[in-house]
Amino acid sequence: MSKEMMDMECCSETCVHEDLLKIVNETMPEETELYDLAELFKVFGDSTRIRILFVLFEAEVCVCDLAEALHMTQSAISHQLRILKQNKLVKNRREGKSIFYSLADEHVRSIIAQGREHIEEGS
Repeated sequence: MSKEMMDMECCSETCVHEDLLKIVNETMPEETELYDLAELFKVFGDSTRIRILFVLFEAEVCVCDLAEALHMTQSAISHQLRILKQNKLVKNRREGKSIFYSLADEHVRSIIAQGREHIEEGS
């Protein structure tokens, strides 16, 4: 047996627990929902997008403000905002020639807060 096989965490014998599998099968979301959830979490996998969200925790801002606050180009910020908006994490409104961005809802703040709590537990 290879070292890799020995390091894997496996049961020493096969014993299927039918009662547990029944519960899992009844409660498992549809494959499309699991896919959408995985895609949503991918959006949080970019530190620039997380930085944008942290700015939006404090205030509704325009692209110019975000670019200045994060020391990035407006083009780079716009690209990330487009992804955040497509995933319903931010919303925008036009005021004259400016477009202001804000968090789509409080779920965004909760997701980030829970993520922070989780990583701080391990510290």
